[in-house]
Amino acid sequence: MREVNQSYTLEFILLGVNDQREQEDFFIFFLFTYPITLIGNLLIILAIYSDSHLHNPMYFFLANLSLVDIFFSSVTVPKMLTGHLSGSKAISFGGCMTQMYFMLALGNTDSYILAVMAYDRAVAISRPLHYMTIMSLRSCVLLVVGSWVAGIANSLPHTLLTASLSFCGNKEVANFYCDIASLLKLSCSDIRFNIKMMYLGAGVFSVPLLCIIISYVRVFSTVLRVPSTKGVLKAFSTCGSHLTVVSLYYGTVMGMYFRPLTNYSLKDAVITVMYIAVTPMLNPFIYSLRNRDMKAALWKLLSKKFSSEAM
Repeated sequence: MREVNQSYTLEFILLGVNDQREQEDFFIFFLFTYPITLIGNLLIILAIYSDSHLHNPMYFFLANLSLVDIFFSSVTVPKMLTGHLSGSKAISFGGCMTQMYFMLALGNTDSYILAVMAYDRAVAISRPLHYMTIMSLRSCVLLVVGSWVAGIANSLPHTLLTASLSFCGNKEVANFYCDIASLLKLSCSDIRFNIKMMYLGAGVFSVPLLCIIISYVRVFSTVLRVPSTKGVLKAFSTCGSHLTVVSLYYGTVMGMYFRPLTNYSLKDAVITVMYIAVTPMLNPFIYSLRNRDMKAALWKLLSKKFSSEAM
């Protein structure tokens, strides 16, 4: 009965960082980056949808990655901004568990879609004659649906296990949002099984990374056999944006979760900001600035918008 009552009465306090000046700096940063994240990723989706030249598997997966990034930022950043403006950093037990669930689900989905994109590039480069057969519309839809299902399924056990814990002491979450590591530190229950499940989850989370590595081993082994220097440069140009995004994403994830449950510091806050705000914001720029087709589609979309407004 105590656990049931707890879900109705318990509130957590999202501290963020302790220093007031740092709180103001992070607020301004989130206020600046969040609209850019929304607009940038939305433009990517609209450009891909409106340009028939981009109706192929690579851009279909990119549109889904942008959609995940929009949801990912929206789970945490609006709550941080409204909490700072209202002066209330409280979040209910149910709200905290919901936020943690969607953060884990969307983060996992992101990793699977990145793996699917790497597989797509590997097929395109190593088996170009069979590419459209292998990456058919049905296959692409199944890969994206599978990414969402895997992400949602992976996050559910961690959320349920965390929700079953008792919190009978300090309720101050030393982070900008309800992350699993900070909540485990606050629990007065035995968390050894939860920690084991976190290690298991890290193992599951490494599966997409392994798929990405295998895909690029295949890509590089194929490319290095190409006698044409132009062909090599074109292949690396095609994969360069994706490799940049993968490096940025997994670098911040490892900084977030592959560390001991120690005291939260400014360094941890910076890693958190990179994870929840910077990476989703940069993805549209990385893909659009390094891709001529994407730049052309965005310019076409914006030109059409401005011309319609002028009329």
